[in-house]
Parts: sequence; C-alpha cells; structure tokens
Amino acid sequence: MNTTPLLETCLEAFPVRRGKVRDIYDLGDRLLLVSTDRISAFDWVLPTGIPDKGRVLTQISAFWFDWLGVPNHLISLDLSSVDFPSEQVRSAFEGRSMLVKKCQVVPIECVVRGYLEGSGWREYQESRSVCGIELPPGLKRCDELPELIFTPATKEESGHDINISFDEMCRRIGADTAETLRSRSLDIYSRARAYARDRGIIIADTKFEWGWCDGELLLIDEVLTPDSSRFWPADQYQPGDGQPSFDKQFVRDWLSETEWDKNSPPPPLPEEIVERTRAKYVEAYERLTGNQFEA
Repeated sequence: MNTTPLLETCLEAFPVRRGKVRDIYDLGDRLLLVSTDRISAFDWVLPTGIPDKGRVLTQISAFWFDWLGVPNHLISLDLSSVDFPSEQVRSAFEGRSMLVKKCQVVPIECVVRGYLEGSGWREYQESRSVCGIELPPGLKRCDELPELIFTPATKEESGHDINISFDEMCRRIGADTAETLRSRSLDIYSRARAYARDRGIIIADTKFEWGWCDGELLLIDEVLTPDSSRFWPADQYQPGDGQPSFDKQFVRDWLSETEWDKNSPPPPLPEEIVERTRAKYVEAYERLTGNQFEA
C-alpha cells in the first residue's frame, strides 16, 4: 500500500516539519518522528518511493537504541497514546514512527570514520588530512584507517554537511560538551562496528546526533542505519574503489546512467530498481537483528 498520502494529510492538528524523507510532528510534550518511504538522491526527492523503507530504518534505529544501552530520546514505538483520525491512518504510521523526547539539538553532526570514503577521501586527496587530522600517505579509496577518526560537521542553510575541525566544534558548543560527544561517539561506533562485522556488514562511517533534555545529553534522531551510515558487505570488500552498499546505490547508479540533468525534476524509478533497493534495506535489517522483516 502506498502510505504517502495518509502520512502527508493526517494529524493536521499538530505542527509538522517535513524533511526530504522524514516528518516530525510536535505533539506538545513529545515528538512523533516518522520515517516515510520517500527517497532522495542528488538533492532531489524522487517521485517514486521505496516500499517499507521507513519501517526498516525505524526498526534498525530501535534495535540499536536498545542494544547500545546509552541514554537516548526514544520513548516508545507503541502509538496507542496518539489520537489518530482512523485505524487506517494509524496503520500507515505503525512500524515507521517513534515517540521521542523533545530535546535541544546540539548543532553538530558527530561523524566517526573507520574507512576513507566520501568527503573524507576527497579531502585526503587534496591535503592528506581529513578535518585537520593528518593521515598517512599512500592510502587508497575505502582503505581502513589506522585508527578511528572523529570528524564533526555542521549543516548550513543549503542543507549540506560542512566538515569542521574539532577546535571549531569546541568553539561553537564548548570544550567540555565537545569532548564528551567525541568520546561517546567513538565508543558507540567502535562497539557497533564490531557487532556488525560479525554479521557480515562493514560500517565504514556514520553520523550521530545528540540533544539536551533535562540537563542530560541524549542520543537522538536515527542511529546506525543505511541512511546515516555507509554499510558495505564484508565479503565483497575490496579497497581501491567504491564499494557495493546496503542503501540507495542502485538508485544513484540508475539515475547517473539516464539523461537526467540533475537540475530538473527527476524521472520515476523502474520497478526493478525499486525492488532491488528495497531488498538491500531489508537485508541490512535482517543481518543486523537476526530477525525476519515483516512487511
């Protein structure tokens, strides 16, 4: 079932903020964080969604919140306390929604890298460093780094992540908070990476978001999903080039092969690309949790 119309027209009594792929409803004393099936690529929201994508991402985040055992914003996945206009609408939200605490978001994305890819690889080619952290010469694309590095980022009005140095992070939010977030982020990534590796997934890098609630720093947003991290199949890992992944790689590859100019509305996705993309998200969930995904 296409749940998008229901997600976008109900709960009209509550303020809502819509991102590219997620909606946040303000319920007064808490928030309803909804992962839709929308998918974005090259800064565009595509006209074709990926069925069950939102449910997969929500269930993966819920798994990690429980497994990690760190203070976080998740209250419940049970939506019985939310007043929906109908059972059909409730069904559209179930499985893809989290009731969470309202937090004052720390305006820094806490990025941890274990492998050299993405903006880190591009920066390394120019300066042999990433966010001011010097790295050894001779590293190849997607090489495992000698040690984990913490590379904070901030979002500007454009919506793009902008890498900053740790010193700049300290200047913006204070040295004590910055040190705490670096330490916690490195610890969480290190533990999660080891767990995932045993299940055939390399978490190459990830980003965490944090927020203050009643004087406590909480892990917020989505956590260690294929949308917030780079997930690679361990049995196919070959450094020196880009890696296959568990996210929207099929979508990006297909769009790049079309005549779409990336400056006009994107074309709809073929059914095969939709199905293959959905399958990779589901595979990531099943590998990590050991559970079979129920659509």
